[in-house]
Amino acid sequence: MIRAGAISKGTFLRMKNEPYVVVEREFVNPGKGSAFVRLKLKSLISGQVLKQVNKSQEMLEDINVETKEAQYLYADGEHYHFMDLETYEQFTVAIEGHEDKKFFILEGVTVQLSFWDEKPIDILLPYKVVLTVKEAGEGLKGDTVSGATKQVTVETGLVVKVPLFIKQGDKILVNSETREYVERVNK
Repeated sequence: MIRAGAISKGTFLRMKNEPYVVVEREFVNPGKGSAFVRLKLKSLISGQVLKQVNKSQEMLEDINVETKEAQYLYADGEHYHFMDLETYEQFTVAIEGHEDKKFFILEGVTVQLSFWDEKPIDILLPYKVVLTVKEAGEGLKGDTVSGATKQVTVETGLVVKVPLFIKQGDKILVNSETREYVERVNK
């Protein structure tokens, strides 16, 4: 158990019998009355966002969530399939609630999985991912006033806005949180 006033961003809590991670935390100490904490929580199973207010002395149930490295094998329409590189044990994570992750994981790539009660519940993506451009349209001539961009499709199907000089076959670095182009990667 943890006091609400001691909770920080990244703390794992059990709410509604599901694991949640604290995404935002705001401590408020009004002139009158007792201090309280505003929390924004995200379910690690469904992806649902929950906002709640707790008195700072209130006790909440914190949980241990472990992370393990695993190799991404494939997706079958309902689940992502992974393998532990040390024990060769295979795990599945439901695609539901994690649909956007398919744009940032490639077969054979090693990723971090979150485990709760010895079950995988979340895929932790790296902040930046290297992807190869599969389709790149031509930029419009004369469209170079300031920061001209075009849309390209990368190997996972994600569409990203990039500078005009990016062409098919280039490797680019993409931010996995904002889905934005970061830079071209030299081979």
